[in-house]
Amino acid sequence: MTPRSSPTGRPSLTGRLVALSAARPWAVLLIGLLLAAGAMHYAARHFAMTTDTAELISTDLVWRQREIAYDKAFPQQEDLIVAVVDGATPEIAEGAAARLAEALAAQPDRFRSVRRPDGGPFFDRNGLLLLPLEEVQANTEGLVRAQPFLGPLAADPSLRGVMGALSTVLEGVARGQARLADIQPAATALAGTFEAVLAGRPAFFSWRALFSGAPPGPRELRRFVLVQPVMDFTALQPGQAGSDALRETARRLNLDAAHGATIRLTGPVPLADEEFASLAEDMDVVAAAMVLALVGIVWFAVRSARFMVAILLTTLIGLIITAGVGLLAIGRFNLISVAFIPLFVGLGVDFSIQLSMRALAERLEHPDLRDALAEAGRGVGRGLALAAAAIAAGFFAFLPTSYVGVAELGAIAGLGMGIALLLTVTLLPALLVLMRPSAGGRAEFGYAGLAPVERLLERERRPVLIGAALVALGCLALLPFVRFDFNPLHLRSPKVESMSTLRDLSADADRTPNTISVLLPSLAEAQAMGRRLEALPEVLRTVSLASFIPTRQEEKLAFVQDAAGLLGPVLEGVQPLPPPDDAERARALQSTAEALRRVAAEARDPAAEAARRLADALARLAAGTPAQRAAADEAVSAPLRVLLGQVRALLSAGPVTEADLPPDLVADWRTADGRWRVEAYPRGNPNDNDNLVRFSEAVLAVAPEAVGPPISIRAAGGMVVSAFIQAGLLSFVAVTALLALVLRRVRDVVLTMLPVLLSGLLTLATCAVLDLPLNFANIIALPLLFGIGVAFNVYFVVAWRAGEHHLLQSSLMRAVIFSALTTATAFGALWLSTHPGTASMGRLLMISLGWELFVTLLIRPALLARPPEEAA
Repeated sequence: MTPRSSPTGRPSLTGRLVALSAARPWAVLLIGLLLAAGAMHYAARHFAMTTDTAELISTDLVWRQREIAYDKAFPQQEDLIVAVVDGATPEIAEGAAARLAEALAAQPDRFRSVRRPDGGPFFDRNGLLLLPLEEVQANTEGLVRAQPFLGPLAADPSLRGVMGALSTVLEGVARGQARLADIQPAATALAGTFEAVLAGRPAFFSWRALFSGAPPGPRELRRFVLVQPVMDFTALQPGQAGSDALRETARRLNLDAAHGATIRLTGPVPLADEEFASLAEDMDVVAAAMVLALVGIVWFAVRSARFMVAILLTTLIGLIITAGVGLLAIGRFNLISVAFIPLFVGLGVDFSIQLSMRALAERLEHPDLRDALAEAGRGVGRGLALAAAAIAAGFFAFLPTSYVGVAELGAIAGLGMGIALLLTVTLLPALLVLMRPSAGGRAEFGYAGLAPVERLLERERRPVLIGAALVALGCLALLPFVRFDFNPLHLRSPKVESMSTLRDLSADADRTPNTISVLLPSLAEAQAMGRRLEALPEVLRTVSLASFIPTRQEEKLAFVQDAAGLLGPVLEGVQPLPPPDDAERARALQSTAEALRRVAAEARDPAAEAARRLADALARLAAGTPAQRAAADEAVSAPLRVLLGQVRALLSAGPVTEADLPPDLVADWRTADGRWRVEAYPRGNPNDNDNLVRFSEAVLAVAPEAVGPPISIRAAGGMVVSAFIQAGLLSFVAVTALLALVLRRVRDVVLTMLPVLLSGLLTLATCAVLDLPLNFANIIALPLLFGIGVAFNVYFVVAWRAGEHHLLQSSLMRAVIFSALTTATAFGALWLSTHPGTASMGRLLMISLGWELFVTLLIRPALLARPPEEAA
């Protein structure tokens, strides 16, 4: 390629800036370093980042205002940690949740509030009444059948007492008053527990499962503790200290797998904190890959270590300044706006490579570096300025939209383009002059090997353009198949505890957080709304404060009172015996083993086999170590104490009215200003996006003021699509107007924009074919693609207008290819992230850049095959 001067023959503003910077390099470098130091100081003191996906959306939207008003009505649900307590048995789950809540409540300096939404005195006493009548009857009858066991066990809730109760039953079997089969379930369960103790494995026993005759369901094995920690908003993870304190408390209480309990944290606070942590987790790997690849690509582009260092230093200083300016302008970063980093690197390096490649080419005619830089500035300055302005206009087009996350990115990135351009024509020339790179190397040459391809494209120009038009039509046909995944939870890492726990809860139709709530003026209206919602086929059930007032109380209480009449005398007012010592445990074990063998005798039925199995386990325990006997005692006595407490509480159940409901429970369902909440649960898969859309639409048709995650997710998805359509139209109009103002020819504007549109259509069509959904994070590839496409096309059209020919073989093509590679490197490295949102962003950007290069190499040369004077 033969370097050419500015087409007007007059020195351009960028050319003068380049020349001035090359003439005063030390002053320019000092100013650049001072600006970078100031920006770094400001960023360090004012750094802030939000990981709350709700803050990516404008609060001016009606549905967001309803959401915010709802949150204010229930402040106890803000800044929440949800501790999910799972137990190996119902007794372990209940005991663990009770102990954890009590221990956390004793730390007011760390936790503002601690609540148990499914436990506590009210539920201990009246929880049975909330079950269907048939279940109340079955539970109370089971307790009555267990009366022969419960009486002795209440007097001696220990291994010794268990052996004594079992020996008493065996005496009845020996006298023919009972059958050995009656104790087969107990013998089997106890044998399994004691064998686990002897084998050194965790051993868990459930009296509740034994007496009910059925294995416990998921609801019985799970409890919740809701905690509001003291937040530290000066930290990047404001709730981390509270989460750590909760986990430390659980460790101190031995609430772990070895003791049959697991504590997992989810809720707004852990989700936000762990989202930031997962973003930062492998950023060192991503950054290292980005830097290494960037260095390699820039080196192959310019083939000069000094040029490479100058480009990288210019990019680094520009990145620091952009970060400071972005924080000054916006005040924070968010999950999307933080993408300005790879974006600035990719586009900033593009500007630097364009100027550097042109300077290397100019040195063929201008050996003096300052002269070569000045000529390069005059040659590519107009294209750089127009490209930067067009890219900035594309990003600024998002400012009027309701998608705050991308609007903030647009503001920072738009400012960054101005900073990148300014540093490219000032700091980069100054650094090059100071570093004095040699004039050698081959970076100034283009791709002579592409000459046959260029001749072919010029000769077959018409078929190539017709083929491109047909491809564009095919892409348009595929656009309806492009999916948008509007669920922000799909952008979070499923590996972190808070997210995996939330997914677990979401899969449970009875405990899914994907519910919808409606506020009504009175309880009666809330109940009426609940009935209307339950009539919808999309609604599984509804809950309101009235749901905690049992139905058919008289019938249920009759069963409870019958059980209390039989069990009350043996449970109430009993003074338990002191715990046994090891010798007493051993004697009880041995004597019961002998009794089991006598009763089982030589029989071969399942009951006798179970008795002999238990006898063998007891004999081994009696001959074992004191530690084994202590572990066996704890395995049966700990759940026994929990069960006896629960039985005593439920036997005191009485009529429940609204006045009997605990204040914490009432506050969850009635606002301070007297409105009542009714909550609807979805029927079907509560994690399926389409199902949630149907659910939200059905509820909104009945209650337009409803709020909840399904409504928010659906509305947010529609908002994002609208925002991108709005921004796309604005940016298209703005960039087209800018190009028309500068290029002053409709033909040249069309030649600039057509490849951009084709690249975009190819990217979206690829998403449809590969079923790669757009989402809240990766959709920023579209404005970036638009910016890069406009920049590349501007370079070619401006050079074409200046009379340059054989562009496919030129150093401009080399610069564009390496610019695309650096941008691909900057964003492609994001694909390595384990964070799904970040990885999807890198994946889509790589696809879009691939198509951009395809259009650059095959379609654009055909568009520009005719000289400007012939095309006019």
